[in-house]
Parts: sequence; structure tokens; C-alpha cells
Amino acid sequence: MAKAPLLPWAPEKSGEGASAAASASVPPPARPGPLGTLLLPARLAWRQLRAERARLFSAMAGVMFAAVLVFMQLGFRSALFDSATRLLANMQAELFLMNPLTTASFRPEPLPRIRAHQALALPEVAQAVPVYLAQTTWRNPETGARRAIQMIGFDVEAGAMHFAGLDSITPALRRVDAVGFDERSRPEFGNVARLFAERGPFDVQVGNRMVQVAGLVSIGPSFGADGNLVMSEVNFRRMIRERQASNTDLVAIRLQPGTDVAAAQQRLREILPPDVVVLTHAQLVAHERNYWETATPIGFIFAFGSVMGLIVGMVIVYQILFSDIANHLREYATLKAIGYSNFYLARVVMAAALILAVIGFLPGAALCIWLYDMVAGATFLPLAMTLERAVLVFGLIFAMCSAAGLLAMRKLRDASPADMF
Repeated sequence: MAKAPLLPWAPEKSGEGASAAASASVPPPARPGPLGTLLLPARLAWRQLRAERARLFSAMAGVMFAAVLVFMQLGFRSALFDSATRLLANMQAELFLMNPLTTASFRPEPLPRIRAHQALALPEVAQAVPVYLAQTTWRNPETGARRAIQMIGFDVEAGAMHFAGLDSITPALRRVDAVGFDERSRPEFGNVARLFAERGPFDVQVGNRMVQVAGLVSIGPSFGADGNLVMSEVNFRRMIRERQASNTDLVAIRLQPGTDVAAAQQRLREILPPDVVVLTHAQLVAHERNYWETATPIGFIFAFGSVMGLIVGMVIVYQILFSDIANHLREYATLKAIGYSNFYLARVVMAAALILAVIGFLPGAALCIWLYDMVAGATFLPLAMTLERAVLVFGLIFAMCSAAGLLAMRKLRDASPADMF
């Protein structure tokens, strides 16, 4: 009897056909996707780190130490620049005239006051307000101790300054020998805010002259001045008699609404003599910032401290990763023997570096938020955590751990199955 033909979807159950059918019915092993390619080495790395808790905590402490050190150094550096430029940042003018030899606002070179009148020759200039800056001594009304304080004189009705509280005391500052005290000054000047709340306006000695504290403003100390006094231009001249009336320190120029600032700046440069520079508000602040960043060692010191913190943290993480690889060298050799590539093992090491960066950075950032508040309260400097700084520090910490991981991966070349077994 003829054998019935086999259907194409029903192969024979034995022989070569059966083997072919079995092979065809077993799907090929699925390759891990991009997420799995990243997660599988990370799971192995985390289990290795978690196996020895003492070593894991040591690595976390090293990364956290580096994060805290870098956070504090960058925070102090930012506070330095913010406090140094705070006075200039509070000025409300589009252009400024300044002596080319002036390096910083706390020690300005004299500028001929006539330059303000010459600037008014342009129809687009609405106001040209002279600003006077000088330092004198303040006698603490409670203890009698003397301390240097910065004086800021200007036309209080011109609107060239925008200090908190200035508008409410502007009428009082027009009185003879009336000043406004910066309530955010350091406590060594005395508790002026409390005395003003209790007594109202009261007399205090500034330099060799008795003046009256007519109100409070809010500016804040800087690295150049621990406290500030604001006053009218006339009262400034009364107190600093040795200054020539024909000179000023800075001229704030306010333009007519809708004026092209760049065009007005160029026209002022053309009509004014070379003994004056014309700067925009942003350029004036950048000029002050550049002084503290390049002309003083403070900026370099903070940057150097950050680098040293990263180096110390990298050494700690490298030692942890290197010893972890050395202790699990047989396991790495076994993974090589069963087919895992050097690239996979390198991803395990780099995943361990990333895990250390994350678990060390998070407590370090939380600690620095508290430290910022404590230091800001003690020094009156503008220290606060910002998202940009947090992202920058995490990038530096991740780069530090990655560099340590790359150095530690050299030990993987010793994981040879032929040598281990």
C-alpha cells in the first residue's frame, strides 16, 4: 500500500527530519536590549559591592568627602563673587562711566564729575547720576569699638539704586547728616536694627562726625566691606571733606525708554575723552568679578581645593575598586571562561564606579545644604544650593569615579582562565 505523503507542516518524527524539526521549533536565544545591556552589569556590580559592607561604607565615605569638599569650595567661590558684585548688581542703570585705572569698587580711582554733564549732551541720556564710594570707620553704638564700613553716596531720588528698603527712607535721607544703615552688615557693628526699632532714629559716630541713622536698607557684606552706609550726595561730601568736589567715583547713566544700549554706548565713547570707559551693567559686574577671580589668589585657592578633593576621592574609590577586582579575580576568570567578554567585565567595573558616585553624592549634597545654611548664618555670605552647582558637582564626582574605574580595570587583564584553573 502506498505511503501517504507527508504534509509540509508535519515532518517525520525520527531521523534527520526529526532533528531538523526540533531545531526549527527552538527559537534562538533573545539578545538583551539596550536597557538590559546596562542593567545586567549593574546588578552584578551592586551585588559585589554589597557583599562587603565595610568596604562599601568606606567607599561611600570617600565619595561623600570629595563631594562635600567640592561643594563647599565652589560655594565659597560663588559667594565671594556674588557678594563682591552685589552692590553693583543693585544699580539700575544701563551704562556706567568709570576711570580706566579702577580695579575694584572698594578702591576706585577718581573720575572728573564733568563727564556726567558731557554725557547729558546726548538726547538719549535721561540721567547721569554720580556715585561716590569710600570707606571710613563706624563706632559701635553699644560697645564703642571702631570698624571699617563702606559709604555709598548718590542722588537718592534719581532711582539709580535699588536697595531693599531704600524707597521708604528716601525722604529721611534728604536731611542733614542722615544715613541709611545696611541691616545685613556683620554683627560687629552692633545690633543697629534692634536699636532703631527701640529708639527710632538715633545718633552714631562715623569717622569724626556724628550722623543720624534715619532708616535701614538691605545690601549685605562682601569680601571688600563688612557693612554699608547709604546717604545723599550732599551728606557724603560733608563727611568726606578731603575729597575734591570736582571728582566722583562712578557715573550711572539711565537712558530714555526704548534706546539702543549698544548704540548709545558707542556714541558716548566717541564724544568722551579717553580718561573714562563706558561700560554696560553686565560689563561693570564682569569687571568687578574679574578682579576677584584673577587679581587675587582667592579664586585660585578655591579651585585648587576642589581639585585636591577630587584627587583624594579618586584615590579612595580606586583602592576600593582595585581590591574588589583582586578579591574576585577567580570569579572574573570564570566569567571569561564561559564566554563573557572583557568589554562586559569592564562595564561591571564602570557600573560599580557609577553606583559609588550616586550613593556617595546624595548624602554629600544633603549634608552641604545644611552646611550652607549654617555658614551663611555665621558669615552673612550668600551661600545657597543651586541646581546648576549640584549638576556640576555630580558631573565632577562621576568623572572622578569613572577615572578610578578606568585605572582599576587594568587588573582585569590578570583574570586569565588558563592561569586560574
